[in-house]
Amino acid sequence: MARPDKAAAVADLAESFRESNGAVLTEYRGLNVKQLQDLRRALGDAASYAVAKNTLTKIAAKDAGIELDESLLTGPTAIAFITGDAVEAAKGLRDFAKANPSLVVKGGFLDGKQLDAEEITKLADLESREVLLAKLAGGLKANLAKAAGLFNAPLSQAARTFAALQAKAEADPSVLAAGAPAAETAEQAPADEAPAAESATENVETDVTEG
Repeated sequence: MARPDKAAAVADLAESFRESNGAVLTEYRGLNVKQLQDLRRALGDAASYAVAKNTLTKIAAKDAGIELDESLLTGPTAIAFITGDAVEAAKGLRDFAKANPSLVVKGGFLDGKQLDAEEITKLADLESREVLLAKLAGGLKANLAKAAGLFNAPLSQAARTFAALQAKAEADPSVLAAGAPAAETAEQAPADEAPAAESATENVETDVTEG
């Protein structure tokens, strides 16, 4: 590869490292062109997949401020640059490797943390972001429904108690001076006191008219 071409390749790789949340380095020895295309489709929007020379990858990673373990830069290397859901990218690589053993996951990094092959496999076993968000939304909805039930019952009870107390106070203003016991009495017989409240109101209106 001519020097200008190498410089351009390093620049492209360095940009991919900078724009990605992480990267998984793989050995693709034995995969043909069609299989590589199938792998790119399997990764979808979660990651892009590019074949790269180890020497250029090392330089590009350093230019991007990323330290790669030297053990990852052995054999034919292709890099999955994670640009979407990291779990989906890991699942895509794992599932493809099961069907195509020639693909070997060597390791990589995610959000600045170094990952070995085992950690990437564990990442693939997690639920995707969409699934976790759906479960979170469902849990919040259920909790909100429970919370509404807990709040509604006391409020309705309090409203009935207040209405009964108000009716009793209108019928007999002296209950306001009695304090807490008046509230307890109002809770015991809210329905029976309602007519008394109406009578008290009528009496007040009559007194005002006659006055």
